[in-house]
Amino acid sequence: MSDLPPINDPIGEALHFLRISGAFYARCEVSAPWAVDLPAMDDFLMFHIVTQGECRVLVADAPPLILRPGSFALVPHGAGHLMSSGEGVAPAKLFDLPRDFSADRYEIIRHGGGGAPTTIICGAVRLEHPAAQQLLPLLPKVIHVGAWTSPEMDWIESTLRFIAAEARELRAGGETIITRLADILVIQAIRTWIARDPGARTGWLGALRDRQIGQAIAAIHRDPRPDWTVATLAAGVGMSRSAFAARFTELVGEPVMHYVARWRMQTAVMWLREEGASVGAVAGRLGYESDAAFSRTFKRVMGSSPGAVRRNTAR
Repeated sequence: MSDLPPINDPIGEALHFLRISGAFYARCEVSAPWAVDLPAMDDFLMFHIVTQGECRVLVADAPPLILRPGSFALVPHGAGHLMSSGEGVAPAKLFDLPRDFSADRYEIIRHGGGGAPTTIICGAVRLEHPAAQQLLPLLPKVIHVGAWTSPEMDWIESTLRFIAAEARELRAGGETIITRLADILVIQAIRTWIARDPGARTGWLGALRDRQIGQAIAAIHRDPRPDWTVATLAAGVGMSRSAFAARFTELVGEPVMHYVARWRMQTAVMWLREEGASVGAVAGRLGYESDAAFSRTFKRVMGSSPGAVRRNTAR
């Protein structure tokens, strides 16, 4: 019998951990003919929601997409890509276009030749939790949700209509509403891909679906404590030590204690960046007896010192 707390939905719990921080949001008001070249933004996810008209999205090594109201495109790896009213239009570079700053991180961009109008809500966001470091490498070059299916259809369409209304009117607080709702749609697009794509049934996501390995991974996520061992995790899910270790490595792609160490250090990065915690406080929360012992492990796993991460975040 399992000694670990029961976790009914390890994948759902992993997604629950994800935290979005937005770097850039914009309402693009464009008119045909138009084309915009978006530069690569490493470590960011970029998304586009069409609220009026249509646009063509071209990401390298992926089929071109046509977005219309109600559809959503997510470029998970921050690859540079092209948006346009059609083929053969010379693109303008995104950051060369004139813009109005409606808020600190919300801009209004206008561009085009005066023909058929299109309005697009665009954004570049980061997923900051350690779960994102496991999830993002698994995502495809682009996620296109062209038709939301029940049971989420009604609330997704209502959300898109709400975003469209706020984009048109931009009343007081409208930027905040648009960015928060867009963030929800980013997570929903990832959930939709996980539910539909066979690629989401392998690797880390496939391991989370496994009845026993998924429980062990979720327990590590909930509590990155220092006393996890292969034996305690195996016993917690009712497996022998050797069978558990072999199955974990087979499904996840790395030994269990490597995963535990990396998860703990990625959690430390999050605490150092988001909470501004001191190196000593983080070392204590993770159960280290000294800052030096924590710093040695952190540098071995992450490749830099915790102090450097904290200083870079402050800058």
